[in-house]
Amino acid sequence: MQKKYKKLFETVSIGSCSLSNRFAMAPMGPLGLGDAEGGFNQRGIDYYVERAKGGTGLIITGVTFVDNTIEKHDMPSCPCSTYNPVHFIRTGREMTERIHAYNSKVFLQLSGGFGRVTIPTNLGEHPPVAPSAIPHRWLDKTCRPLLKEEIKEIVTQFGKGAYNAKRAGFDGVQIHAVHEGYLMDQFAISLFNNRTDEYGGSLENRLRFAKEVVEEIKRTCGEDFPVTLRYSVKSFIKDWRVGALPGEVFEEKGKDCEEGIEAAKLLAGYGYDALDVDVGCYDAWWWNHPPMYQEKGLYIPYAKMVKEAVDVPVICAGRMDNPDLAMKALEDGACDIISLGRPLLADADYVNKLRKDQTESIRPCLSCHEGCMGRIQEYSALNCAVNPQAARERSSRLIPALSKKKVLIIGGGVAGCEAARVLALRGHEPVLYEKTDRLGGNLIPGGVPDFKEDDHALAAWYEHELATLGVPVHKNTLVDEELINASKADTVIFATGSKPKKFSLGQGKVHTAAEILMDEEPAGDKVAIIGGGLVGCETALWLREKGKEVTIVEALPKILSVNGPLCHANVEMLEALVPFKGISVVSSAKAKNYDGKVLEVETTDGSKEISADTVILAVGYTSENELYNQMKDELSDVHILGDAGKVSNIMYAIWDAFELASNID
Repeated sequence: MQKKYKKLFETVSIGSCSLSNRFAMAPMGPLGLGDAEGGFNQRGIDYYVERAKGGTGLIITGVTFVDNTIEKHDMPSCPCSTYNPVHFIRTGREMTERIHAYNSKVFLQLSGGFGRVTIPTNLGEHPPVAPSAIPHRWLDKTCRPLLKEEIKEIVTQFGKGAYNAKRAGFDGVQIHAVHEGYLMDQFAISLFNNRTDEYGGSLENRLRFAKEVVEEIKRTCGEDFPVTLRYSVKSFIKDWRVGALPGEVFEEKGKDCEEGIEAAKLLAGYGYDALDVDVGCYDAWWWNHPPMYQEKGLYIPYAKMVKEAVDVPVICAGRMDNPDLAMKALEDGACDIISLGRPLLADADYVNKLRKDQTESIRPCLSCHEGCMGRIQEYSALNCAVNPQAARERSSRLIPALSKKKVLIIGGGVAGCEAARVLALRGHEPVLYEKTDRLGGNLIPGGVPDFKEDDHALAAWYEHELATLGVPVHKNTLVDEELINASKADTVIFATGSKPKKFSLGQGKVHTAAEILMDEEPAGDKVAIIGGGLVGCETALWLREKGKEVTIVEALPKILSVNGPLCHANVEMLEALVPFKGISVVSSAKAKNYDGKVLEVETTDGSKEISADTVILAVGYTSENELYNQMKDELSDVHILGDAGKVSNIMYAIWDAFELASNID
């Protein structure tokens, strides 16, 4: 262990619970990890145990429900400790006993409900509930105010759920929470809470729900049973369903910092043993689920405000994967515990690798949300874009090869690198050829903007892993038919990637986004970008930060209609950043001609001229598979991976490569 990181590995306590280090696993949506009876399935058990095995001091599960009557949740959905208590205790104890074997502790996160932010597909015909008759976050519906009897019932269920968690071997619970605009946070925020009874009005009344919950759990489970709270200090709400951006001047309609700190003091006084701090709300959900467009360690200033106001431990998450940043947060007194969410999806062994001073071997999180939040939203399944084994630890466990094969891999993008890594781990002999002087493929231009730095970190990780595994890598080598035949390889994998689409627009010279990003061509002061997908918008944002005047020309009615991020938080933040940063958008438009000074476009309102000394094409990619098509019928065992087969994204390039390389025998 490096001496400078020693503080990260000190013991720390939450109430009566002592942790072996200052790392916690942040709670993340557990969809796919529960069974139809409200327990943990084998996949969920293996997922949490793997992070304990990786050295994490405290595991905090994803959200589980205590109520399934007042606010119904389909099964299998998230686990529910009160749905079938015997089954929950049985599956929960199997998990906690295994976690404890690694000297880790585990808290169960308990939810009182989603309220106005209930996932639309889970609602069915049931009206959403809330403190008051307020608009639902996603649907054109008005929520039904909870009856006092229903609030009392949920409080009672919290006590039962926590008791079942204690019986199942959990070391404590986390309440979900006065956080992110979920049901209990809706009670705490005056914008959402218009009640005139004892649960509305003053701050103390709006926090009464949270107060009664901790009191009930302590009564049921004992004063020494730790109860922590997931807590948002500030909401960043500009208006209903409208969130604020970093650096934006606005009037807070939700919870502001002044009230947030006062509430934190009250909550600690009510008996919560630690506060797990963040900011945001589903009306501004790029704060609670920060994309790469948010800075790293974005919650640190807010955690420090809370830490200075309360005498209980403070947990801080929010892109905290840089250990130097984590150390500084501890040394500055901003928090007591560092919480890692997506970084532990990307690498379950993060903590152990840091302890062993193996930082170069920590697989980086891209903050892309493609495998985690995006898939949770769209497919009710938790995964990771860069780690195909996340939440599939047992089914995707690598099996040594039955017979060693020499495998020729053509292309050093993520697909080729992942295939080589997995093949080497299984005992095969991969040999990789790359035509350029760097591994990473489209990660290299894609990672040029400072907010995409982790793309380059992933490329560096692959370089390190392949070198550690002793995989021969031949750079600056263009593979041809002669080299393939001379290799005598048992298997040939084509991972030759893709190239940006390019076409002419008259006499003026146009460039691809990659050429501009790689500084192969200079960008002028006035830039027009044709294509408002992810590449176009991110390139526009990068150029605007450099002081360029930027216009996006998009053929569809709005930007990011295609080729956008899977996660809505990423999409919505990027959509909001474009106008906020002063980037112009001309939609429903088709570029017609460029003479080197003026770009002519045709819109639904007629022709338009855009002054531009640089025109950039960001209109997609074309597979590079000529060599594969030329040789596929001449080779006995041949495969095609990544963009060479079908242009997609980083996640599917890695996943497909892992799948193929896991099963070559």
